Amino acid sequence: MLFLKKKFIYWFDQISMKDVPKVGGKNASLGEMYQKLTPQGIVVPNGFAISAQAYFYFLKKTGLKKQIKKILRDLNVKKLDNLMSKGAAVRELILKAELPNDLKRQIIEGYKKLQQQYGKNVSVAVRSSATAEDLATASFAGQQESYLNVRGEAELLNACRHSIASLFTNRAISYRADQGFDHFKVGLSIGVQKMVHADLGCSGVMFTLDTETGFRDVVLINGAWGLGENVVKGRITPDEFCVFKGTLDGKFKPIIYKKLGKKELKLVYAAGGRQTKNIKTKTSEQDKFVLSDADILKLAQWAVVIEKHYGKPMDIEWAKDGKSKRLFILQARPETVEAAKSNLTLEDYILEKTGKVLVSGSAIGEKIGTGEAKLIAKAEEIRKFKAGEILVTDMTDPDWEPIMKVAGGIVTNRGGRTCHAAIVSRELGIPCIVGAEGATRKIKNGQPVTVCCAEGEVGNVYEGILPFNVQKTNLKNIRRPHTKIMLNIGSPDIAFNAAAIPNDGVGLAREEFIIADRIKVHPLALLNYKKLKNKKAKKQIAALTKNYKDKGQYFADKLAEGIAQIACAFYPKDVIFRFSDFKTNEYAGLIGGQEFEPKEENPMIGWRGASRYYSPQYQKAFLLECQALKKARNVVGLKNIKVMVPFCRTVAEGKKVIEVLKKSGLKQGHDGLEIYMMCEIPSDVILAELFLDIFDGFSIGSNDLTQLTLGVDRDSQLVSHIYDERNPAVMKLIGQAIRAAKKKHKKIGICGQAPSDFPDFARFLVKQKIDSISLNPDTAVKTTLAILAEEKRLKK
Repeated sequence: MLFLKKKFIYWFDQISMKDVPKVGGKNASLGEMYQKLTPQGIVVPNGFAISAQAYFYFLKKTGLKKQIKKILRDLNVKKLDNLMSKGAAVRELILKAELPNDLKRQIIEGYKKLQQQYGKNVSVAVRSSATAEDLATASFAGQQESYLNVRGEAELLNACRHSIASLFTNRAISYRADQGFDHFKVGLSIGVQKMVHADLGCSGVMFTLDTETGFRDVVLINGAWGLGENVVKGRITPDEFCVFKGTLDGKFKPIIYKKLGKKELKLVYAAGGRQTKNIKTKTSEQDKFVLSDADILKLAQWAVVIEKHYGKPMDIEWAKDGKSKRLFILQARPETVEAAKSNLTLEDYILEKTGKVLVSGSAIGEKIGTGEAKLIAKAEEIRKFKAGEILVTDMTDPDWEPIMKVAGGIVTNRGGRTCHAAIVSRELGIPCIVGAEGATRKIKNGQPVTVCCAEGEVGNVYEGILPFNVQKTNLKNIRRPHTKIMLNIGSPDIAFNAAAIPNDGVGLAREEFIIADRIKVHPLALLNYKKLKNKKAKKQIAALTKNYKDKGQYFADKLAEGIAQIACAFYPKDVIFRFSDFKTNEYAGLIGGQEFEPKEENPMIGWRGASRYYSPQYQKAFLLECQALKKARNVVGLKNIKVMVPFCRTVAEGKKVIEVLKKSGLKQGHDGLEIYMMCEIPSDVILAELFLDIFDGFSIGSNDLTQLTLGVDRDSQLVSHIYDERNPAVMKLIGQAIRAAKKKHKKIGICGQAPSDFPDFARFLVKQKIDSISLNPDTAVKTTLAILAEEKRLKK
């Protein structure tokens, strides 16, 4: 009996990644970290692996292998009834079988040794680790079950048997068939690991890249109160934290953003024979982040160490013990979706028209899907689902995988960007919207819908089948022109994706988008919150700023997050942020804004830009913008940020603004800070050399320059036919501005729409030897090709 001489138990300090055939990817990875990363500060709870050899021994000793083969002989995973009946029959066989006595003995001895280290009746997590699991080419995540808070020898043996049975869940059988794995060549190792008291603390997952775009320079962390199953399975909307790797060296605190999740439930230990139970979280828990800034940064640092060790992007589970207050790493596996994508082809899904929005949530991926909605309440109903339908449900779990892979789109009431539905839909390349509250109530069964994830961070479900197209661009062979091609970025949501387009940085980052979309409140309404007369506005502000006693700090923090998200995407390339350039009517449209804004006949040439920043009526609000930029530069460490002053009418105004910036801590020239000016008023061009004596460079705003040169209100349909950036008067002024900058040896670029819309205008700028042209992301590749052609022509 050769099997009897085999060793079935391997402690974490005895295994590493070379032992995947013996203990599976998950356990091999735990051993690898326990052995090699603990010295670098990574804390992993100890435990042992029951080898895959033990699994094969169990099948042989009990005679189950022949019986299972017989059951699966006519398996057809495309027929749900067939799959479900076969899976149930196999699992029943395994659960009725007894573990061989010699195997039982070794498992119990291992548990006793764990008790010696951690205390009597220590609780453990029992997790499966398939020998083909967690490989870089195929994610088996969630295909088998985990059993938490297992205590005592009898419970442990029972959990081990259930773990073996989970190798034949419907989803696992289906997944193996789709991936081409032989059911009897995939073994199962079982990990037994000391439980962390996350029931009294928090836990979650983190990825060493952005899970939506594949952007490699951030760590994305999701977390919730209690044990981590709620996060992984999408039962709740977790907190989300994003950390920039580029300045994660101890000198800075590069937390790019923090998003508060609802965290509706908390998974805790249960008594009376049940291992765990879900309880509702208190309002105070929902309103509080699960991690401190110090914890966020420590986890991110650990993630970078783990990624560096494995040499690839990683998917990591973490937990914080509520008793000891210590952080732990529970698992680490290769991230298999975004990491495998090629960045050589740019694929843009474009919705040709919009319609009535039925529901919105977090967009997963950037695709669009259409079809009839199919409302499924529970796993038993999945046989009703037809290929191409849009799956609408409360949330998914691994049992739903057989229908998810044929869905035209997925919409869930609950879940965050790292929940089960999100992970699987990314892997399958299916548009998915998670956390779409009320989806199962607002979308009718059989209703034709469009699931759109191509409009930024927010995904929308539209009524009806809407037309869309897909644009593909091969980036492999695009050369870089001599003229710098920069990008215009408004929303931080598009920054990580836009950074993949060949570029030389950001020539115009607009603060207005961040203020309108993320902050929503007029800065003076925040600073004068207690004195507000508008009760509705006051109530709205209270809801948005519930974790802020200092309401002005809310403005500075949220603006800093948006600024940092854009700047880190392009780091270390220059990113030029233009201070807010709302007009009075636009400021008045912000929450609480009407109490602080005058009514102007022509806001386009009224109180805007530089004239606001030094004004006694607005300067305190402007200082919040300065505070946000200082935080992004000095705390997050993004020294690639430059600033730009819009609508500066006179040299005297420019000097006043530079002085305000200096007093706020944004001193020109200090720590590489450059201050640019928008060149968009005829006076800016006429006195260009004087302006350039005090500013570091110009960015030509061709939109306003055209309007003010021709005396045309660009918002008026009556005179819109006159508005043309290619008018000789406008082009003469632009040429004059470029020559003045060259004479003064100052930088000059353009950030207006004209180069994007008119190839001949772009060619004109190249002839004038402009330093940079900043373009909208959707036109950058096309215009780059036109500029390359013009530069080649000029060389002849």
